[in-house]
Amino acid sequence: MQTLTRAHDELFRRSPDERFESLVELWQHCHDEKERSVEHWPRPQDLKPHPDKGRLDLRLNGSASYRMTDWSFSQLCKLAGVSKNTVNRLAPETAGRVFDETLSPGSKPLQIYAAEDYVRSIHGASYTRLFNVDLLTMVREFATDFIPPQKAGDSGGESEGGTGLYCGEQDMFCFLIDPTGWAEINGEAFAPGFFVWNSEVGKRSVGVQTFWFQAVCQNHIVWDAVQVVDFTRKHTANVYEAVADIRGIIARLVETRDERRDGFVQVVKKAMETRLGK
Repeated sequence: MQTLTRAHDELFRRSPDERFESLVELWQHCHDEKERSVEHWPRPQDLKPHPDKGRLDLRLNGSASYRMTDWSFSQLCKLAGVSKNTVNRLAPETAGRVFDETLSPGSKPLQIYAAEDYVRSIHGASYTRLFNVDLLTMVREFATDFIPPQKAGDSGGESEGGTGLYCGEQDMFCFLIDPTGWAEINGEAFAPGFFVWNSEVGKRSVGVQTFWFQAVCQNHIVWDAVQVVDFTRKHTANVYEAVADIRGIIARLVETRDERRDGFVQVVKKAMETRLGK
């Protein structure tokens, strides 16, 4: 048996504005993010970091300026080959000159993913985006009986009230269980659950972990997990095939749950109906 701490780790790194009460609410948020985001394909030499109101913004092809998130700024520093910590210590005007001298020109366009007035990510042409909402649409279709675990308990900190359903500027994470799916495995009772995650901006891979568990504590640690199945895929050209792969893994979990639950119910029913002695 295993102790799974992935959801526990997510719980303690998520701020209240990244939590969602239901899968539908999380799906709607991801749908809206996709609708208001757009890709730009400038050449590297067309990226123009420049100071504005005490910060460093990014101008594309001479167009309007975009603010940068912490993640997209990290990607810009990596693209230029400069230290993020060093650039953060510089005045915006000085930082702009650093990028002017370190961003190399090139013939291949860059993929700039922007929403409204800020840049969400900066990638090369080979990066392929998998939208959170597309992954969650599949989850809603094939895991209809699964719900989030109980909210995190009263810890007196920001983790209190964590739901298991999260989405921030860098990634999405979803923890679902079936509290009615109890079945017998080797003489003990287990219920099914899974984690699924993704990043539209390249922070992490897309993946799923399914399992059968005996308990989930208020800190979202999954105890005594068996038959744990892991799958991950990077955001390369065929990343959308991951949706079908994850769908198959979740579908097998659901099919196994149905078979085991029916057998478990029959055993319990028989035990309740059996008379011992006269």
